Amino acid sequence: MNKTKLSIIVALSLLVAITFTACNKGAENKTPGKKTIAVIPKGVSHFFWQSVKAGADAAGKDLDVEIIWKGPALETDISAQINIVEDMINRQVDGIVLAPSHGDSLVPIAERAQKANIPVTIFDSGIGTENYVSYVATDNRQGGVEAAKRMGEKLGGKGKVAILGVKKGSISTDEREEGFRETIKKDFPGINLIPIIFYGESVATKSLSVAEDILTANPDLTGIFASNETSTVGAVNAIRQRNLAGKVTLVGFDASPDLVRGIREGGIDSLVLQDPFKMGYEGVKTIMDKLAGKTPERRIDTGVKLLTKENVDTPEMQRLIK
Repeated sequence: MNKTKLSIIVALSLLVAITFTACNKGAENKTPGKKTIAVIPKGVSHFFWQSVKAGADAAGKDLDVEIIWKGPALETDISAQINIVEDMINRQVDGIVLAPSHGDSLVPIAERAQKANIPVTIFDSGIGTENYVSYVATDNRQGGVEAAKRMGEKLGGKGKVAILGVKKGSISTDEREEGFRETIKKDFPGINLIPIIFYGESVATKSLSVAEDILTANPDLTGIFASNETSTVGAVNAIRQRNLAGKVTLVGFDASPDLVRGIREGGIDSLVLQDPFKMGYEGVKTIMDKLAGKTPERRIDTGVKLLTKENVDTPEMQRLIK
């Protein structure tokens, strides 16, 4: 065989290999014969998201489906989350379970997945489109209502309260903050609610700095509502550093070992708990039901509970916090 023919054969072989690789890009990281579901949270570092992952992994095991868990490092990195969804579309996963970092910004990419015949279930936080399979989440507005009722009762309907929020445009936490604000205004008119919502941008250190600013500017403050894990971490640390435990009532959202310790030690009055494990499990299950030709429930409410020092050791609360 001469060199020219050998070169042609090598070139053709390379072309075939490249074509084969490109055509099978969608099958990358897939186990043959198994469905693949991508579960895409807002972030990956917080205790809450690790609980979601545990639920998704449990569903993967029970339903014999491969779970791809991938999210941005920061919950505020909306473009990174969009890129992850786009990557999963290109990999031709069988379904996507998505917690949108922003209710509007994730609409185009979520709808693109649906157009590519990849069913999408939304979990934790809402999205500005009706084009999805199911919405699996806490009734976040009700969570804010429960927090406001607890705050009003602890303060005896009087005092000065601030809201330490997460970020504007995150539907889940926006709804919590709105539920809290509306309930305080309606049911506890004697409480002076600071009109501005302060945002910690879902970063504990930023939330700490904002909480310190709130306490400095309002020495007569008697209560703080913190609407997620990071804002609660920031608020309780600010309260601890200023020796204000018992003087400033903190009602937070979500649980982690540090926050549960805050309940036991008295730095935190109470925490509104979600069921992130159930979110992960039910999110995967709705996609598998859809792929099996079933019609999943359009809205699955995973419930809210209030954790206090009095009930922290009950079996129900221990299940949620562990």
